[in-house]
Parts: sequence; C-alpha cells; structure tokens
Amino acid sequence: MLRPRVRRAGCPRLDRRRRCQAPVDGTYIFGATLLYKINASATARMRGRLVLNGTTEVRGSLGEISATHVSLATAIWLQTMVPLTAGDTVELQGYFRVADGYFAADHTSFWGNKIG
Repeated sequence: MLRPRVRRAGCPRLDRRRRCQAPVDGTYIFGATLLYKINASATARMRGRLVLNGTTEVRGSLGEISATHVSLATAIWLQTMVPLTAGDTVELQGYFRVADGYFAADHTSFWGNKIG
C-alpha cells in the first residue's frame, strides 16, 4: 500500500498507519497528488482514491488517468469534502491497472483540514 508523505500541519491528526484521523465531528476537506514514475512500461493506468475507515471509498475522490503516461510528469490531483465523526480515518490509496508503475514518493502528498 502506498505510504505518502503527510504534511503534519495540514492533517489534524495522524495515526500509526499515516492516515488522517478526525479529532472532532465536522466537515473536512482532503486532497492528494500522485505523480507517476515509470517501471517497465508507459502503458500503466494510474488510479487514486481516498478511503474512509479503511473500507469505503470517499464519494468523489476516485481519479484515473487513462492516457499515455510520461514519467515524472503525469499526475493525478484529488480533492473532496467529507463529513467525519471523531475517530474516523481517511487514507490515500494509489494503484495501477494494465501495467506496473511507481508513484514518485518525493512528489506524492496527502492533506486534510477541518472546515466546518
């Protein structure tokens, strides 16, 4: 599973698995970027999503690039709002279909803030 860098100032609270954990009930905004890095083939199809409590995809957070990828140039940006209850977690998941690939770790980010 992808372990992105998480900006501490942007995420209210991190648990041991580097998931954002809501300290209080409210509406939160989350975002992420995933940058493609070639493995053996540029035919990989990059996908990313935000997952609530390890099981449920956050509505509106799935993104995919199905065009030809360019190493260290093709990126996905995700952003969505979600109502959370204290203790809920949100994590970034990135994966590939068609062919193998990498996410450039130094250019992958995941952030969240309470907005309401």
